[in-house]
Amino acid sequence: MKKAMSPTNSKASAARRRLLDTATSLFYTEGIRAVGIDRIIAEAGVAKATFYNYFPSKDDLVLAYIEEQDRLGRAAVAALPKQPPRDRIAAIMGRISEAVVAGGWRGCPFLNAAAEYPAPKSPVRQAIEARRAWYYGVLRDLLQADGDPTPSVTASLLVAVSDGLLEAAYLDDPAAVPALVGEALDRLLVRL
Repeated sequence: MKKAMSPTNSKASAARRRLLDTATSLFYTEGIRAVGIDRIIAEAGVAKATFYNYFPSKDDLVLAYIEEQDRLGRAAVAALPKQPPRDRIAAIMGRISEAVVAGGWRGCPFLNAAAEYPAPKSPVRQAIEARRAWYYGVLRDLLQADGDPTPSVTASLLVAVSDGLLEAAYLDDPAAVPALVGEALDRLLVRL
């Protein structure tokens, strides 16, 4: 039986949500290190004690941000229709096109965060690495199911292409990305 949420818990949950939503917007548009806790607290409209109740440090908030972006991405891939492996790979890569042409693209949130958290042992960097390992694994498994003779190599190439396209969309013309995604898939998914 689901436990009813008390008004206090609901209010607390809403405050945490505002903090995370505010941080997500600011971190993505301005950079993680460029945005201070005081600004997040002010824009979220919560007390400093409330912030520290949910996030003992800024790094804890950054980790929550990265973990949420990861959950959203995994859910989007899981929600894709069931289809043959090659079509599923195209649909996954097609999400890049959708994201970058939607407007307001400022690069991959995971790559952006990795640039600001270079220490491999930091929890933020480890969460990013877990995300990348998941993405690589999904592609490798689909490639293997599709009969790719070297699924690990092709998956590594697709991850590298994804990284490049995500950043090129920010630095260059995002409208060019859908055609590049198609071209990359045509070239990398050729069976020998």
